[in-house]
Amino acid sequence: MSPRNTIFVEDATVILHQKHKGDQYILRLNAPRIAQHARPGSFIHIRCHEMIPMRRPLSIMRTNPKDGWVELLYRLFGEGTKRLSQHKTGEQLSLMGPIGKPFVFQSSRPRPLLIGGGVGIPPMIFLVDSMRKATEKYQPLLLMGSETPYPFTPRPSQILTPALPDNVIAAMPLMEDWGITSRLASLQNYPGCFAGYVTDLARYWLKSLTPDQLDQVEIFACGPHPMLEATAQLAHDYKLPCQVSLEEFMACAVGGCAGCTVLVETAQGPAMKRVCVDGPVFDAKSVFPTSS
Repeated sequence: MSPRNTIFVEDATVILHQKHKGDQYILRLNAPRIAQHARPGSFIHIRCHEMIPMRRPLSIMRTNPKDGWVELLYRLFGEGTKRLSQHKTGEQLSLMGPIGKPFVFQSSRPRPLLIGGGVGIPPMIFLVDSMRKATEKYQPLLLMGSETPYPFTPRPSQILTPALPDNVIAAMPLMEDWGITSRLASLQNYPGCFAGYVTDLARYWLKSLTPDQLDQVEIFACGPHPMLEATAQLAHDYKLPCQVSLEEFMACAVGGCAGCTVLVETAQGPAMKRVCVDGPVFDAKSVFPTSS
């Protein structure tokens, strides 16, 4: 659960607001306290407009604690995000955060597999950034799936790996700049992308690994529920630890209203847990206990 003394209400200034294909936006905000305390998997609760009292939860994609900014990726979905998209550079927005239980990665698993789907991609980018800055050496593989155009221009990867199909070469430019292997999947016939579900691409990669290599893998995922369920099944099949970040509608985002509860399997039996503060990150087995 998020410690209450590290959740802040902060008036943040818009530094950058870019529109991308598929009604997607990248929003960078000056929010020093949130930037300092955010961890991969954290989200913020943002007031989209003064005339809309209910805040909206948005995952954090990147932070820069030194310069004091946080970056978000969101897609237009309803009146709230429509109003949010109209804000200009220099304007202020009220944020509450960082909120939520983050991902935890371990040095004993230095070959993490990260799977992001749609608006579930931002937490995976934050996680990769944290791994590459860690004192331990990690070799993450980031696989992303989307049925709408990606909010960046894919480019052919210069980081080649024989464990992935030869024709799957589309990568995220930011990952290429960071020296991180990434690949894209879609059912929309985008050039260079894997023609199928991102979890199928993940299974292709896992099949190529030796038992010793599999012992170094841990799976992290965020995306739509069916994708997370398929990821949990993948983890079960290969006997791998797996953490998933859930996407749920929520009202208060600090555990008071219990409007975002999900059924989770615990050591004491089934229990209702709040995604906002008990999550959004959970062990995949606890959320999808029937994966077999």
